[in-house]
Amino acid sequence: MARASQPRHVREEAAGSTSAGARVLLLLVSFALTAFGLLMIYSASSVSAAASGAGSFAYVIRQLALAVVGAGIVYVGLRIDCRKLLGPPLVLLWGGIIVLILVTVVAGQTVKGATRWLNLGFISIQPSELAKPVIILAAAAILAQYYEERSIDSQRGILLFLAGVALPIGLILFQPDKGTAIILAVTILAMLYLAGFPLAWLVGLGVLALAFAAFLALRDEYSRSRVMTMFNPWLDPYDSGYQLIQGFYAFGRGGILGAGIGMSRQKYSYLPEAHNDFIFAIIGEELGLVGTLATIAAFVLLAYAGFKICRDAPDMAGRLIAGGCTTLIIVQALVNVMGVVGVMPMTGKPLPFLSYGGSSILSVLVLVALTASVSAHSAPAPAAASSRAYLRLSDEDDADAWQAPAAPMRVVEGGLGRSGGSFSGGNFRPPRIDLGPSAADRLRSGSRSSGR
Repeated sequence: MARASQPRHVREEAAGSTSAGARVLLLLVSFALTAFGLLMIYSASSVSAAASGAGSFAYVIRQLALAVVGAGIVYVGLRIDCRKLLGPPLVLLWGGIIVLILVTVVAGQTVKGATRWLNLGFISIQPSELAKPVIILAAAAILAQYYEERSIDSQRGILLFLAGVALPIGLILFQPDKGTAIILAVTILAMLYLAGFPLAWLVGLGVLALAFAAFLALRDEYSRSRVMTMFNPWLDPYDSGYQLIQGFYAFGRGGILGAGIGMSRQKYSYLPEAHNDFIFAIIGEELGLVGTLATIAAFVLLAYAGFKICRDAPDMAGRLIAGGCTTLIIVQALVNVMGVVGVMPMTGKPLPFLSYGGSSILSVLVLVALTASVSAHSAPAPAAASSRAYLRLSDEDDADAWQAPAAPMRVVEGGLGRSGGSFSGGNFRPPRIDLGPSAADRLRSGSRSSGR
């Protein structure tokens, strides 16, 4: 039966079940990737952690602690509708993120020429990672108000978009953190497409964004060297091209099936950042081509589940939140993998779920929590859907219709046709709902059937 010809309650129940299935798939894949990431972080970092005197389990214990916090956030997301964050709570979140980014720019830690980290004493955080879900929520709220609710005009919408979305991305770019800014820009373009932004304007914005990214990539010597390294890392094999070449060696040694979990050689101080940006190369060395393809397949499944939730969401805000979160995770994964295999310049962005980093794992699990929340609070109530089956329309002649167990109510006295009633003997007879026999009628009927 075609979907359009099915009864409405059947279509809603089907949509609810498919959304629930997509939510389960999303959570299972996220859990599997997180667990696999903990395993690979231990394998890739155990040597360097032991050499530093912190113990071979140092990195994986820290990652596990923050992964548990992220799992708690996912649990809360399943219980609370994330759309409730789109009011005053979003303003507070946005303000807090702006303050954190500004403090980081002024007094943060500078690593490799970028001031991205804020040292709080007991922990260091990267505000740009925590800003990702907040920017997605801000964009979803503004676009939903403009395109669906029609509560703001174009002028106010542009001003809100500049303040809520462009400002934090600009501050992230100023750190500079070009990789995060580019990933967020692609995500926002995808959300504009989902909201119904004119395609011609969207293509124009995409071209401008691409040109601006090329300008940033060629503006300074450090960025230009990364571009040149992408084309030929052997031009400077002991400096700018060293890490990429060592990653190639890791993939080459892994072959088809890999050297085995824990058997990497490149992690013995040959491959810098083995447990961070280049953990995909360690996966290739220890699990081979099969392991890398399985990792990519897991992200494909996550994309399917996330965009299925996006499609089934009943409102624009939910669609934009689910679509934006899923897009960001997949785009960041592509940016990391493409950088590690040398088909685009390295951006220093971690591989979601798998790379070591407390801010990174928290950010990606918050994105999963928001997507799961959209699904959990979009399914129709089963009782409300099934109760529609109890309402039946019948003609006056169908005297026994009320006795059918699936139809305790019926419309009689003129039905519920286009006229809303009928004429009999020159008098209008409005429709009425027959709820069945009264208690007294049922007692009399029972007395007759028992022979009394």
